[in-house]
Amino acid sequence: MIRSGSFSILLAMCLQVTAMAQDPDAVARELMSRMRIANRPNAVQPTSGTPHWQTPHWHASADPHQQHVHPGASATTTPRPLRLSLRSSLSDDLLGDDLLGDDLLSNDLLGDDLLSPKGGLDDDPLANLGAGDAAKLLEKSKAAQAAGKDPHDGLWTDDCYPSAESCRQCHPTHYEEWRASGHAYSAVSPMFQRFEQAMIEYTEGTVGSFCNRCHLPVGTQLKIPRDHSILEAPPVVREGVTCIACHRINEHYGRSSNGDRRIEPGNIHAPVGGTSGGHGLRDALSQADKLKLKPEAGMKGPGQEIHGSSYFFKPLSNSDVCISCHQVAVHPGISLEVVHAQYRAGPAHAKGISCADCHMGAVPGKPDGYAWGHCATINDKPFGEPRKHANHSFWGPGYSIAHPGIFPHNPKAKQFTPRQWLTFDYRAGWGTEEFERTVDPNAVFPAPWDNADDRRDGRKIVDANMNRAQLKRGAAVMTMEAALKVKGPHFHTDPRAGSPLTVSYKVSNASEGHNLTTGSLGAQPQLWMNVVLINPSGKRVWESGYLDRNADLADMHSVEVAKGRLPRDKDLFNLQTKFLISNIRGTDREVALPVNFSIDQLGFLRPGAVPVSVLNHPPFIRMEAHSIAPLDHRNPKFRIPASAVRQRGTYRLSVRMRSRTEPMYFMRQIKSTPDMIRRMNENMLELCNSSHTFMVK
Repeated sequence: MIRSGSFSILLAMCLQVTAMAQDPDAVARELMSRMRIANRPNAVQPTSGTPHWQTPHWHASADPHQQHVHPGASATTTPRPLRLSLRSSLSDDLLGDDLLGDDLLSNDLLGDDLLSPKGGLDDDPLANLGAGDAAKLLEKSKAAQAAGKDPHDGLWTDDCYPSAESCRQCHPTHYEEWRASGHAYSAVSPMFQRFEQAMIEYTEGTVGSFCNRCHLPVGTQLKIPRDHSILEAPPVVREGVTCIACHRINEHYGRSSNGDRRIEPGNIHAPVGGTSGGHGLRDALSQADKLKLKPEAGMKGPGQEIHGSSYFFKPLSNSDVCISCHQVAVHPGISLEVVHAQYRAGPAHAKGISCADCHMGAVPGKPDGYAWGHCATINDKPFGEPRKHANHSFWGPGYSIAHPGIFPHNPKAKQFTPRQWLTFDYRAGWGTEEFERTVDPNAVFPAPWDNADDRRDGRKIVDANMNRAQLKRGAAVMTMEAALKVKGPHFHTDPRAGSPLTVSYKVSNASEGHNLTTGSLGAQPQLWMNVVLINPSGKRVWESGYLDRNADLADMHSVEVAKGRLPRDKDLFNLQTKFLISNIRGTDREVALPVNFSIDQLGFLRPGAVPVSVLNHPPFIRMEAHSIAPLDHRNPKFRIPASAVRQRGTYRLSVRMRSRTEPMYFMRQIKSTPDMIRRMNENMLELCNSSHTFMVK
């Protein structure tokens, strides 16, 4: 039963709505009235110069109606009427601090405004990562400097989330290993940035922060908006999977977390997790005065800052800490990373071999024990007794395609900004003695490279980083060849002139850990066999595993093959896992991403309406794995036509396996720059090279 007072209120509201419908101007007057209410003098407004992500999400506002202002916006900006009408009618702001940002139409994951022509889907955060206009980059850098940055930015982030450089003082060996690793590369990877942007577009933003949880764990926790470039992010954010991403976790996360882990905030003195009982740290703290250590904040005088305590964290001692990012599923139910499931089903897990035994051991890719060394350095001297050393290079097959001034991480590179590094043309030889000796005196360089001394300093840093990256690439080859074994050729027909020749090879996965390749559908790594037959005259007469002019394999993804300019490689042996989607007519087909272009006029990844557990795969999408299981093998067979074996004499069969982390057609689909594609192919891994000579009678 409705009370008389409530009935009166309802009646008044109905009459007001009716009057507003009859008088359109009443709507405007009502909105203006609500705007005056919301902009009352006692409403608290934040400082416009402080970015939203600098305020911890656990920090409560003094006023529940306080409005968050986007960086660069005026503190007196008139709010949107829709937003204010909600605020004036509710005691709290339902859209004020939601998962998508301050406002569903304001500061969300897709940009400033879904309805705005600027920002959002058309604003590529890595538009300038390729070969671009150096002058424009310089103008943006100068504009950012002119706008002024809060001098407390670095202090605040380091006080809650210490950078790896803070850890470097006591752990220089760990830092040197980590700075060129795949973990350190996760945030600044141009491929990640482009791929994440493409996923946001294809899913209309519904993928949310899925990609960033693993690649930018600190950035995710800081709630840095998507329209904030990684190039201007705090250093600890650009470090990707940095030290605290693993050593400041104190909860066990399983496969269901999909990369969502909480880093415990705290300064350099806060507790850290490890694999030992912390006896080394306790020994050091017992001699704090003698060693001039600072285990607490605010301690005066010279000395070395150090953790105040540590704790044993079991997931770091086994493979559990790897699960949350290396066994994940993304909508519409696709298993993006499957390596941990493969490991759990393989012989290594049954024997008690952990992920770290192969990926952090003394020998890349093999569980052959660990190196021994001192865990910490105090006052430039090794401290404590030597112990098992887990290598923080995290052995793996990946390699960098980022600018060498930005990656590997280098403390000396901080004297220049990331955007300034992108304008440093290392390929042209800037900073080398030959270049500086012959450079035109009237040549124009972008600042700060208009100074010859700065160019020389930049060259030293770039050369050091390129050497470090090559060491990482060499370790990637060792990691792959620890598992990949190729034997052959095996002749199935006698080599006779004028007759076709059939040969095969045995390609084995000697690893007990997981498949080769791991079948990651996010990276889509390619691993294929390149076989060449050379006749007695030294001429290449037959080949499989060749590339077209776009650096694609000659399969159904090759534009050159589709246009009839290049024959399809019928004998191609490629271990890449593929996406299969249902076509509007005919059977399934392979695609770079599971977007039904033939069905949808606008490519769009939709969440599955049917539980994946029912179909065992997302609707209209299947995954076709070609990888080799642990301790298994394949026997690729090649049929060489008679036209290639016409001469009698000595022939040579040369074989190699080639590996790259991304296929070219996929890179083009996500709008990679030409420079990214060039670096991807320049650093391609060459594996298991061998040649075999034989006589043709």
